[in-house]
Amino acid sequence: MTTRLAPGDTAPDFTLPDADGKPVSLSDYRGRRVIVYFYPAAGTPGCTKQACDFRDNLAELNDAGLDVIGISPDKQAKLAKFRDSEGLTFPLLSDPDKDVLTAWGAFGEKTMYGRTVTGVIRSTFLVDPEGKIERALYNVRATGHVAKLRKDLGI
Repeated sequence: MTTRLAPGDTAPDFTLPDADGKPVSLSDYRGRRVIVYFYPAAGTPGCTKQACDFRDNLAELNDAGLDVIGISPDKQAKLAKFRDSEGLTFPLLSDPDKDVLTAWGAFGEKTMYGRTVTGVIRSTFLVDPEGKIERALYNVRATGHVAKLRKDLGI
């Protein structure tokens, strides 16, 4: 059974390489609120829609004091291609071993097309300035998710 994070939990720290191989740590964002979202695969229709929604809303999110980090099991080269082709301006981190995905409850059993499969569970978290989970959203929809998040956060 996949462990799920809940509001008030300490966000599991991580250091992962971004698309250019530069290490990025959750602790780099201490003192700020950060949206950490997990997605299955760069370049797929749903993941592209979700990433572009974050890109298109990034200025408003940043103005509200929110940074954005995307994490997937993709290799750095695929992330760099995805970032460049879609003009993404927030960090995309590579977790090919799925250790961070698992620690955050974003990898495990899920239902897809009526079947139970093991894979990335599309999830979004809001981490507060002290590194605690403020919101934990599992099985989010790729389309309309950022708009709902903005509405829920009053942005």
